[in-house]
Amino acid sequence: MSDTKSSVGPDYQHESQKPTATVSTPVEGVGSLIVLPQTPQLIALLSIIRNKDTNRGDFIFYANRIIRLLVEEGLNHLPTVEHTVTTPVGRTYDGLAFQGKICGVSIMRAGEAMEQGLRECCRSVRIGKILIQRDEETAQPKLFYDKLPDDIANRWVLLLDPMLATGGSAIMAVDVLKSRGVPEERILFLNVLASPQGVRNFASKYPKVRIVTAFVDEGLNEKK
Repeated sequence: MSDTKSSVGPDYQHESQKPTATVSTPVEGVGSLIVLPQTPQLIALLSIIRNKDTNRGDFIFYANRIIRLLVEEGLNHLPTVEHTVTTPVGRTYDGLAFQGKICGVSIMRAGEAMEQGLRECCRSVRIGKILIQRDEETAQPKLFYDKLPDDIANRWVLLLDPMLATGGSAIMAVDVLKSRGVPEERILFLNVLASPQGVRNFASKYPKVRIVTAFVDEGLNEKK
């Protein structure tokens, strides 16, 4: 658990009125890392899913809330083009449209828990799967299975896995995506919790892949 504490609350409140809470640990020198704003809403949601007394139903509901925030932030980093439309009253609106197709790729099995949040934001989105399991003694990942859209090389990929611990599984997943022709810069890695070690390991291998996380913990324990 991170011990980085900060006052959390809206700008209109004086610092003395804001409660203090544990917030995401800073990771210096990683330009590809995007951490969700540490808002009261997010900290409250994280507090629920971290609580050992939270029941299964509440854990799933509030974890899905966080996942949806992650997906929405990830979508903010996709390219757009100018797109003018006509409103029902005949006026024009100078808006935007997403450029290119996307797909989700979940690192099984935990990453599958993030698929619903992606579907809620992106209608009829294609989703691929990569099964990587970690050897608990060596902490090294092994690839067992992958099933990806045939045209994945032409899509923007949202890679889904709730945890970024050592970074080994995520690095292997990106290896698989690159072997299928996906450019590194067209991959966004979405996770709920990350470790500083995992962020640095991953970013040192793939600095062009953007990491979107809700929270960076202080570090890993002796079991990684």
